[in-house]
Amino acid sequence: MKNILEEKIENGEKVSPILPEHIKNYLIDIDGTICDDIPNEEPERMLTAEVYPDALVTLNKWFDEGHIITFFTSRLEEHRDYTETWLKKHGFKYHGLLMNKPRGGNYHWIDNHLVKATRYNGKFTDLVEKNVSIQVFDDGKH
Repeated sequence: MKNILEEKIENGEKVSPILPEHIKNYLIDIDGTICDDIPNEEPERMLTAEVYPDALVTLNKWFDEGHIITFFTSRLEEHRDYTETWLKKHGFKYHGLLMNKPRGGNYHWIDNHLVKATRYNGKFTDLVEKNVSIQVFDDGKH
């Protein structure tokens, strides 16, 4: 990934590099998004979770197109081996796996980079553009 990041200069100083506009950084949940929803309290079920086939096809296609695929899960670090075994067994291609995402939903991500969120609602497909209402910081110009 380092070789696709573009150097960025602001006010004559280096700042964090960015991906080219045509490459997306996908952060994807696991339980209830790419497979059955398995709670952390039943880790023995993680190895037998049913994969959502459309998720496998779509995510591997995005990976092959050069996008960055990182799984971001509420599973605990102690579940990493189960999780990596399951991802490998089902043939998911990915760049990273982040454990310990806060549980409970109602996420609100604040970042200095553009963040686009897509709620999984039962089927993976290519993404389409829609105009929606979002919450932003008040810049005093309202």
